[in-house]
Amino acid sequence: MSPVASGSTVDAVLEQLQAQVSGGSWAVGERIPAELDLAAQLGVSRPAVREAIRALSHVGMLEVRRGDGTYVRSGCDPRPLLRRVARASARDVFEVQLAHDVQAARLAARRRTAADLVRLEELLRARDEATEPDAFGAADARFHLGVAEASGNPVLVEAMRFFLDRLHESMRAIRLDHEVPEAGPARHRAVLDAIAAGDPQAAASAAAAVVEPTLAVLESLLGEDAPHGADAR
Repeated sequence: MSPVASGSTVDAVLEQLQAQVSGGSWAVGERIPAELDLAAQLGVSRPAVREAIRALSHVGMLEVRRGDGTYVRSGCDPRPLLRRVARASARDVFEVQLAHDVQAARLAARRRTAADLVRLEELLRARDEATEPDAFGAADARFHLGVAEASGNPVLVEAMRFFLDRLHESMRAIRLDHEVPEAGPARHRAVLDAIAAGDPQAAASAAAAVVEPTLAVLESLLGEDAPHGADAR
């Protein structure tokens, strides 16, 4: 592998990891180098390597075994799927987010711990205080991920993480585009209050009320018959 050019995204790291598998350097069933070693070889941060590994794990190329390492699971090229996700419209993202958020809130109301509630309060405060579009998009995405983490369902958490960057980008775009509304502090507070009260149905309803108004506007702007994948931003 060769060092990644300065300023490159996680995609550049992903390309290099995928090339190692498709080129035969890492065989199916083989354990790949540790994150720290990969980061040193590529000249990037460990979080960049971690995100690339997570993406390749989601599409079945790699398998992360807790306490053991990361192994090659398949030699299939995952890039077409990842490109489809990258090109998805804001409407596509919010349709998936609606399903994730409702179930995450429902489960979080049943399983949240005292520590979860403290962290969600902090994440909600950070979201409410964010004003710059990029910071707001990141803070909003972290709050929604926090709800998923409070659900105690590791598959749901990983699914949310897979779409986290797209949610961040979509919320950033919405903050810049005043034509599309975004749910304000009160609706997000309702989600947290229902989770704190241990009311799964109220939490699910509050989570739906966060996403559905934005999704309705996106659908009206695109038109119900518009093909999915068109850029709604």
